[in-house]
Parts: sequence; C-alpha cells; structure tokens
Amino acid sequence: MIYETVAAVDLGSNSFRLQVGRVVDDQIYILDSMKEPVRLASGLTADKRLDEAAQARALEALRRFGERLGGLDGGAVRVVATNTLRVAKNAAEFLPLAEAALGFPIEIIAGREEARLIYIGASHSLPMAAHKRLVIDIGGGSTEFIIGKRHEPQLMESLYMGCVSYTLQFFPDRKFDKKRLREAQIAAAKEIELIAYDYQRLGWKEAIGSSGSARAIADVLELNALNPNGESGITREGLDRLCSLLIKAGSAEALDLPGVKGDRLPVLPGGIAIMSAIFEELGIERMTYADGALRLGVLYDLLGRFHHHDMRDSTVAQFRRRYQVEADQSERVEATALSALTQLAEGAPSEDDVQFLSWATRLHEIGISVAHNAYHKHGAYVLTYADMPGFSKKDQARLAMLVLGHRGKLEKLSAIPASDSAWKLVFCLRLAVLLHRTRDDRLLPAWSVKLLGNGFQLELPAEWLASNPWTAAALGEEAAIWKQIGREYLVKSRTARKIA
Repeated sequence: MIYETVAAVDLGSNSFRLQVGRVVDDQIYILDSMKEPVRLASGLTADKRLDEAAQARALEALRRFGERLGGLDGGAVRVVATNTLRVAKNAAEFLPLAEAALGFPIEIIAGREEARLIYIGASHSLPMAAHKRLVIDIGGGSTEFIIGKRHEPQLMESLYMGCVSYTLQFFPDRKFDKKRLREAQIAAAKEIELIAYDYQRLGWKEAIGSSGSARAIADVLELNALNPNGESGITREGLDRLCSLLIKAGSAEALDLPGVKGDRLPVLPGGIAIMSAIFEELGIERMTYADGALRLGVLYDLLGRFHHHDMRDSTVAQFRRRYQVEADQSERVEATALSALTQLAEGAPSEDDVQFLSWATRLHEIGISVAHNAYHKHGAYVLTYADMPGFSKKDQARLAMLVLGHRGKLEKLSAIPASDSAWKLVFCLRLAVLLHRTRDDRLLPAWSVKLLGNGFQLELPAEWLASNPWTAAALGEEAAIWKQIGREYLVKSRTARKIA
C-alpha cells in the first residue's frame, strides 16, 4: 500500500524521537515531531542489562508516542532501536513490553544499517551535490561514519562510542578537566584509528554532522562566536576554544554560555570529546550540520518500499551474487514455494509472508559456497551475523530460521510458536526444495496442498508417485520428520479418473 502519512520512531541511546511526515510527489514533508530524553544508555548496568528505572522511562515515553500514532496503519510506521538495545542482554524481555506500550513492532537494527539510514536522512535534508560527503552522527551509545555521494552511501561504519556512554565513563561526576578530556579523546582516537585509513583513502569534499551532539556543539559555537571569522557549523578552532572554556568552568553546568540546552547539557562533555577526536584523527577543519538523520532516513526508506525500491531486495540480490547461488534452481524453488503458500492461504497470502518466503528461496543455498555438508547451517549463520542493509536483526533472524529449517530435522525450530505463520513458510520451502531435487526443468505433475488441523496435506497423482520412487520415498521421510514434532504431514495419492 501507499500511504499519505508515514511515521518513524527512533529509540536512541540518549533520546527517543518520533517524526510524522506527509508524502507528496515522492517527497516527505514533516508534520509533527516529538522528543523524549530517555537516556536509555545511562540505564545499562555493568553487566549490560537495562535497569528498571531506564525501562520505566522508556515505557512512559513510548505510551505518549503511541497516543500520537493512534489511527495510523502498521505499514505506515517503522520503529527502529539502536545501540543500547543492540547490546542490552535483557532486550528480548524488554521488547514485548515496549511494543505493547507503543502499539507497533520494534526493529533492533545493526550499526551499519543505522549508518545507511542516517546517510539517507542527511542527504535528503541537504542540497543535492555531485561531490562525496562524510556524514558523522554521534549518538548516545555509538557513532556512525558514512561516505556517500548524492543519496547513495559508499562506505559505512559504526563505532561503539557515544555521548552518553563516554560521559558516564570519563565524566561520571560531571566534572570536566584537562586530564579527563584527554583520556576521553585518546579512547575515541583509538576507535577512529581502526577506520581512518579506509576513509581517508576514499576521501570526501564536505564533512557533515547530524543529530543531537553535532547540533548542540554547532549551536554553542555559533551563538557564542567561538568559530573564527563568524563561520557557521563546527570548526577545529571553535572546538578547541569550547574545550578550553569547559576546562576553565570545571563542568558543563557551570559553563554559562547561550545555546547550552538543558536536556543536552548532561551528555555534552562526552559528545565534545568524541567530536574533537574525530576532527583530529580524520584531519577535519570544518563541519556543517544537516537537520535530517536516522528518522528522516527511515521515512524515505519506508517510502522506497511503497514504490518497490525495497533495499532488502537489493541486498538479497547482492548476496546471491556474492555467494554464487545457482539462479535457475532458486527460481524453480521460489515459484513452487509461492504456489504452495498461495494455496495454503486460499489465494490471499500476506505480503510479509510472500516477501520472506521469496527471500528464503533465493538464499537457501548460500551456505554451499562454504561447504556442501550441513550447508543449511552455514547459510543460517551467514544470514544471522552478516551486515544486511535494509534488514533489522529480527528480519535477519526470521530469514536465517527459514534457511536453517529448509532441510534436516525440525526439532531445531522448536522455539517457533505453534500459531506462527513461519511454519507455513517452512513447509512451503521444504516441499519446493524436495520437489526440485533433480535440479532441472522437468515439469511437475498437477499437485495441491492444504492445511489440516495440525499440519498439512499434499496431494499428487498416484501414477507420478509410482514412476518417481525416489521422491515418493523422500516424501515419506518428510512425513516422519514432521510427525516427530507432533504435526501431521499427509501425502495423498490421486488416481486418474477413467473416461468411459
């Protein structure tokens, strides 16, 4: 479907943000924005668990967001969570509570996926340019670095350092002095050194800062004339002057300067330390600011899905090429699997089920490039841990589960709830793979499938089963495999009618 109103929610490590936009001629015009300074990252305990206070703040903010999003269709809203929920060990327990409070599913996205979406958002808020841009986004728990041209990112990385985490680590009592600043800068520099060579080799013409830390620093420098010659944005000289003023004041709270806003004040030291290290390590002299970031990127990515420019399709195609998947075989399997799904859904399968089954059929053999033995396990491993632009971690887990389940025993899928539509997808994929074991273009007989009370029924012509004993035996083994997990799998033979 195509929607006139779309919304994005960014569950960041420092702030939760909501943005609602109106779609007009493939452009998004912002209608409403909300921000809640939840500081989720400050609630991470030493053993990387979200404490109860942070969870309570988050749930309260999500309830308010849910009220604003009331009435919007699920397809028009995308909710993404970033670094803190990536690393929190109890994220899986917190997520259902968060989704219930908000009223929409939440995707935990990988660092490079966050970087991709940030670049899309930043590029759509800047004038179009032919040169390469370096976009840097200092978040609460991670910092993203992206080089791209126009709306296409070319190099993406996410480093585990953010304004909240660095403030807590290096300025825990909010005191700011030269020694602490230097320790924070050195720690950030060590992280940046890991990527500096590749970024400087690719190069860029213009450096852009996005999101809260860059905006806060730019505001302070501009409003207090700390940049040389009245320049806008962030300059190296301006940063040095700001650091000197902070050291002299002893804390951000004691820094009596216009532009230092209350909700950004507590995490300003960490953001300044990281930004100054970035300037030093990457040789940046000046940085401008972009209003668009993750939320706007999410909205434009969502818009692309409406117009069948889904980044996930591009990622799947790229994985097929990278792992040298035999295209003819995957296309045979895809056609048969989708036919089975359509029959099971009585002609109206959900778009989500069709997408995931299609992707799974195209990728089910990627593990063969590692080793043929247990290749389904290799494929599932790759899909679980690889960077897959456009996919959330939940999407990747579902896709990996389908690939893992397309052959072998089914006990390994015992965690899937009995009512989950994933069982239909597993059945369709396994059936299609089995029917195309010959890996050629021979025609299949007329066949049909349908749902049973606790399983599936497959019907094939009796004469075809008799003339294909290898497949008939494999279907018998398949029925036994499903029986082991308590599900029916009935293979019914159909005798041809005699014409008098």
